[in-house]
Amino acid sequence: MALEHINIPANTQPPDGLIVFLHGWGANMNDLASLVTAFNLPQYQWLFPDAPINHPQSPGGKMWYDLSNQNYAGLTESRQLLQNWLISLPEKTGVPLSRTILGGFSQGGAMTMDIGLTLPLAGLVVMSGYLHTPPQPSDQIPNMIIFHGSLDPIVPVDMARQAQHVLTNMGASVEYHEFEMGHEINLEEVNLIKDFIVNTLDH
Repeated sequence: MALEHINIPANTQPPDGLIVFLHGWGANMNDLASLVTAFNLPQYQWLFPDAPINHPQSPGGKMWYDLSNQNYAGLTESRQLLQNWLISLPEKTGVPLSRTILGGFSQGGAMTMDIGLTLPLAGLVVMSGYLHTPPQPSDQIPNMIIFHGSLDPIVPVDMARQAQHVLTNMGASVEYHEFEMGHEINLEEVNLIKDFIVNTLDH
């Protein structure tokens, strides 16, 4: 089953690369798509999928899994769905996984680390995210950039610091940035993500 998504095509065919961003809990595919204008990287194709589960309290909102308790209900199914969808993208877009960057905000950032560490992707962008569980050891870890607000009341900054520590100890190349802000994305973060994308895909 494919994930419903927003597709913003590149101005070149085939695209120079593919960027896939995952929204957070209770948002939907429109949430991060508005950032494309700010990134101003028209040579890349952008995909913004909807999470597969309807959010119970947020009309039009979606979630990758249920956060109302510690069971993370739906995570196993969403994980498989997202992984299968990502693996299917090269055939549809003409862009290999090695030229694909996966990113996400909050719950989408958690999914980015969960799935992104299992695939041969070019890079991972984690915004205000967290690790579900310690990842499996791997000898092929994408370059990563992690952002978090030191004043985040929803996902405590210690969770980002812990992720950085765990991933660095695994041998990952992790660029880490902390801002004095809450659960949000600021302009400096957008500019750093843009640099990361260009440096990762244009080398």
